[in-house]
Amino acid sequence: MKAVYFLAAFVLLGLASKLASASDPSPLQDFCIAVNDAKNGVFINGKLCKDPKLATPEDFLFSGLNIPGNTSNQVRSMVTPAIVSGLNTFGISLVRIDFAPYVGLNPLHTHPRATEILVVVQGTLYVGFVTSNPDNRLFTKVLYPGDVFVFPLGLIHFQFNIGHTNAVAFAALSSQNPGVVTIANAVFGSDADINPDVLAKAFQLDKNIVNQLQSRFWSDNDNRN
Repeated sequence: MKAVYFLAAFVLLGLASKLASASDPSPLQDFCIAVNDAKNGVFINGKLCKDPKLATPEDFLFSGLNIPGNTSNQVRSMVTPAIVSGLNTFGISLVRIDFAPYVGLNPLHTHPRATEILVVVQGTLYVGFVTSNPDNRLFTKVLYPGDVFVFPLGLIHFQFNIGHTNAVAFAALSSQNPGVVTIANAVFGSDADINPDVLAKAFQLDKNIVNQLQSRFWSDNDNRN
């Protein structure tokens, strides 16, 4: 099973690199390893990077995507990113997504700066996305191990575990920093609250229901934040 996980990860990164030109600019150097402290960096083509002469294989390594994410949250899923300093400026990123049996949901969200390509390696997922106005077409599929599905840049999408076992998927995104906007969190859990009259009108809801929704704790299942 570990071999399947790593093969899936490499395939996704390769596919995402084909999409990267649609988002992040192409690098002007072999690599630009990210640094946390400007004192330890050098400028290469306008980018602050670790001195290439000090680069090591560990700068291009992340270990841990074989470890299941903790799904004991409200939506019963967890997104775990591969944090690789050497991916800086390459315009791609990779995550593992774990889903608890049947109830695990990666809720409605968008990536404003990236297309996502997802492969299922364990379990059964019901996935989909909705196109932009005015059509708002819903595209859905049930995915099984080995299936791949693409979520176009910026469109609202989701993944839901409809099986009775844990589900695992890997997703590659065509941006180093794709961004995540979880719809429910953004609308009903914003800081500060959106005027309830606005939401009541927009969603055609009673204002008391809006107030109730805004008073809830909106869970975050994404370790990228």
